[in-house]
Amino acid sequence: MALENRALVLDLVEWISQEPRAYEEVMAAWRTSCPRLTIWEDAVDNGFVARSQGASNGATVHVTEKGLSILRQDGRI
Repeated sequence: MALENRALVLDLVEWISQEPRAYEEVMAAWRTSCPRLTIWEDAVDNGFVARSQGASNGATVHVTEKGLSILRQDGRI
């Protein structure tokens, strides 16, 4: 993976891997308006995390198999 912000992207993926997170919680913690820090966008664009809509509890974010794989490769899980 050739990401400029690799460590931060993996921090995000690792944090979400601990438990599925509410979309609002993820956005509050990781959204940025800085064009150089596209952590959330990089994680989504690379298929490491995905957003799913729950029936009653709103959207959640979870780590994909690809995200788990990259965490394993990096020795984080």
